[in-house]
Amino acid sequence: MLLFVKTGPETVSVGALLQHDGLEGFVPVHAGAEGLSRAISHPRVQKSGLALVGHFAGIVATRVQILGNTEISFLESLDAKARDERVAGLFELGLSLVVVTRGGEPLPELVVHATRTGTALVATEYRSSRSITAVHCALDELLATTTTRHGVLVDIHGVGVLLVGPSGIGKSECALFLVERGHRLVADDQVILAVTPDGHIDGRPPSLLRDHLEVRGIGILNMRDLFGATAVRRQKHVELIVELFVGREGDEYERLGIDDQSQEILGVELPMLRIPIRPGRNMGVILEVAARNHLLKQSGHHSGRRFVEDLAEELGVETPPETKR
Repeated sequence: MLLFVKTGPETVSVGALLQHDGLEGFVPVHAGAEGLSRAISHPRVQKSGLALVGHFAGIVATRVQILGNTEISFLESLDAKARDERVAGLFELGLSLVVVTRGGEPLPELVVHATRTGTALVATEYRSSRSITAVHCALDELLATTTTRHGVLVDIHGVGVLLVGPSGIGKSECALFLVERGHRLVADDQVILAVTPDGHIDGRPPSLLRDHLEVRGIGILNMRDLFGATAVRRQKHVELIVELFVGREGDEYERLGIDDQSQEILGVELPMLRIPIRPGRNMGVILEVAARNHLLKQSGHHSGRRFVEDLAEELGVETPPETKR
């Protein structure tokens, strides 16, 4: 029985958000660096235009506040005193992070009051729409409900296959063989699994383990250095779980593949296969075929059930009910 326990942060610090790979277009903090430890608890940004006219209802301090071209143009239309008052009122709300998306240097009043209140202020050349999308993607990942699973995640023919099973059974060796055949490693040993807003399960490695694979007898290998950038990827939807186990004489296995098994991860049901490891079996090829067969099933072609239906028709008997799904 595989167990996936829910974990995951309810908040993320401003500093952790700004270090996310998806926000490389955001320039260093212009002011309020001491506010990098403040918490962000909402996965969606907030446009702060209404606050600039004195309407503070609905402003959530722990959401990322966006000041785009419209908001900056409005501030520039005010006289110096009014502009200072409006900006001061905004920053006195105890905001976690303010992002200016117009590009260039933020208005002096923004820098002054960000410094005064210890609020992180950053700028980006991106337009507001692109900035909002980037922040949303980063927060969806950082604030997602997650679990960490011992296993290996590989992209095989575009299918995210999560290999699980006892330590030492050969998961990493399978991944090495698959990468050598042109497939892509996502994570080895520790796989961070998270629910995406559209109901998928995303898998990624811890940052320290990214691109690395451990092969017993050789050691830690950097797959990007060995096979190139196309041999690895940063994350992948998990579409199939494969549990590897030691096959023994007399064990009973699935022979026809009629009954589809599944496993729940973080409330999402995923198809699962149990494949025995035995001497002489080419596990790399078997896993490739498992991925291809998964794609066939996704397109409505279920080989096992089709075979049973054809056999029943040949024998002139009723098709078993378990194949009629």
